[in-house]
Amino acid sequence: MSIFSQRPALRWAVPGVAAVTFVGGGALVSTISANADAGLQPRTAAQLLVDVQQARLDGLSGTVVQRSDLGIPALPGAGGQGSSDLASMVSGTHTLRVWYAGPDKARLALLGELGESDVILNGTDLWTWSSRDNTATHRTLSKDASAHKAPDATDIPKTPQEAADKALAALDPTTRVTTSGTATVAGRSAYELLLAPKDSRSLISQVRIAVDGVKHVPLRVQVFAKGAAEPAFEVGFTAVDFSRPDAAQFAFNPPPGAKVTDATASAAQKMGMAQPNPDATTKATPANRPKVVGTGWATVVVAQTPAGSTAKLDQGQLGALLKALPKVSGSWGSGRLLAGKLFSVVLTDDGRVAAGAVTPQALYAALAAK
Repeated sequence: MSIFSQRPALRWAVPGVAAVTFVGGGALVSTISANADAGLQPRTAAQLLVDVQQARLDGLSGTVVQRSDLGIPALPGAGGQGSSDLASMVSGTHTLRVWYAGPDKARLALLGELGESDVILNGTDLWTWSSRDNTATHRTLSKDASAHKAPDATDIPKTPQEAADKALAALDPTTRVTTSGTATVAGRSAYELLLAPKDSRSLISQVRIAVDGVKHVPLRVQVFAKGAAEPAFEVGFTAVDFSRPDAAQFAFNPPPGAKVTDATASAAQKMGMAQPNPDATTKATPANRPKVVGTGWATVVVAQTPAGSTAKLDQGQLGALLKALPKVSGSWGSGRLLAGKLFSVVLTDDGRVAAGAVTPQALYAALAAK
């Protein structure tokens, strides 16, 4: 049975579409124009960046396909291709339907072989729903727009806009920005922006962003690893409609028999009678704050894992996975290495973790840095 009062077959939208904020205006931007094929007028990379930044939409809907081939082992319980679990999107191919009608009206549905997972934002009401488990979680959000962020099991971008935001936020003097002609995405003509790291330590060779020639919003983002002809990560529309979806798309009513959890703050907390949080007195110190080494595409984050977490990681299927990772060592100590196509992670034996879109050697240097 449908859990929504209406479900048109071909009307979907990207949640949370917003103007892109560009960080580090010193990026090297080519003055070469995109080819004027596909009926589009020539645009320089600088012009396209401004176009994306100033784009505004009243509504959007579409079908999105995401493909991930990150070169990492399957994670226990993560589902993988064909799964309707949001955490499964770290690998395989997934199809999503998305609807957007403004900052406070958005919906995303991950379609799996045996079910569907939805995230629905309607005003200050945020619902997450799993048809396979027949479970729903409700949250009442602050009216502050910054609070309108759906909970995710992973930080993998689920729409072209999310992926473009992450890539464009990396713009700084270590990035070369050019154009790469035009493309056709979801039947629409688009310009292609090409972002390329200038730092050889980055595992990423290029990021290609297809920008709609009329609406100026991202239609597809592709991330290529060094030496690869095919993208290691890709998310893009296969069908898109720029009309405003009907309000009924965002009205959610849990079906009969569903297990509903209210994750909003308790009544006592709303009345100012919250119980003391035992962790509230634990303040971050310079010793346990994450350390950022490097800048731009070569950024590495080094953090201390919480006390006792390393012992927990050694248990069960995840522990078996970690023990199967190759051992590495150096002046920084010893540990295990997870080397993907676009990123590397080192979990040290003394409870540190270092991660970045860089070569393992860059992680070792960051761990050794005082």
